[in-house]
Amino acid sequence: MGVSISKILVAASALLLAAGGASAATLDIVKEKGFLQCGVNTGSAGFASPNDKGEWAGFDVDYCRAVAAAIFGDGTKVKFTPLSSKDRFAALQSGEIDVLIRNTTWTLSRDTQGFDFTGVNYYDGQGFMINGKKLTGITSALQLSGATICLQAGTTTELNVADYFKANRMEYNPVVFEKLEEVNNAYDSGRCDVYTDDRASLHSIRLRLASTADHIVLPEIISKEPLGPAVRQGDPQWADIIRWTHYALLTAEELGITKANVDQMVKSDSPEIRRVLGQEENTKLGTDLGLTNDWVVNMVRAVGNYGEIFDRDLGAGSRLKIDRGINALWTKGGLQYPMPIR
Repeated sequence: MGVSISKILVAASALLLAAGGASAATLDIVKEKGFLQCGVNTGSAGFASPNDKGEWAGFDVDYCRAVAAAIFGDGTKVKFTPLSSKDRFAALQSGEIDVLIRNTTWTLSRDTQGFDFTGVNYYDGQGFMINGKKLTGITSALQLSGATICLQAGTTTELNVADYFKANRMEYNPVVFEKLEEVNNAYDSGRCDVYTDDRASLHSIRLRLASTADHIVLPEIISKEPLGPAVRQGDPQWADIIRWTHYALLTAEELGITKANVDQMVKSDSPEIRRVLGQEENTKLGTDLGLTNDWVVNMVRAVGNYGEIFDRDLGAGSRLKIDRGINALWTKGGLQYPMPIR
């Protein structure tokens, strides 16, 4: 998903200059507050939404908790700011949040206009969902010429669907809303023939519709949507912490370090496992980041490894039942490849 951000950045820069242009390191600010302020989705099942107890849960939420655990040794020391697509970058640039972990697509324009992406924690692509009872016989997006399509304002979704229909010489009627809930309600009430969004989001939205079984996600993937955390430019230490949180979660899965066995794994004879878990003598990988050397232990204790997070929130252990696919580890044919922790 995306948004035009040049005006936001100009306004935010003016505010920073008015404040004197000085800014402390984000890690120091977070430690002084005593908690991490994490920007998340307003409500996307599997990624970020309140559960039955009113507690935030989901894939992105667990990443926020992993960062908090790495910093404080406690994954509960995090507060969540739900943000719309339109508001998310302004909140990050202004300092309202410390990190944006909100199923956000990494693009060149975002990476060069005030933000740094720290990795891809979920590889996705844009797709289409239809009501199979309403649009009978439709099996491909190439059959959607003339359709009315619901989508969210301020996102790359708008641009992608325009490119796709133009390239295939098809026409469509966009119905655009600012809030995700408005898009969901419009589609569910039959105001639109088609819903377009990232495919993982479509699976999430499908669960909330009045008649889940009637809705079909079509096979076409019309874009690349590499989703990942974003931070403000100009603070390399903070970017490193968020980046290596991701790689550490992947490495833990790769080495078989889980939430259940991490306390036993610290006693391992494996030099690599001991190094990753901060048990090797003279290791200072954690302190190089500004953390303690047991930062990975603390993260895995809090949320498990990448595979556990995926399974719990998006995969077989969730209602979504999304296959790992290209989000599998590189050793299993996927694209998730952690950089070496050494």
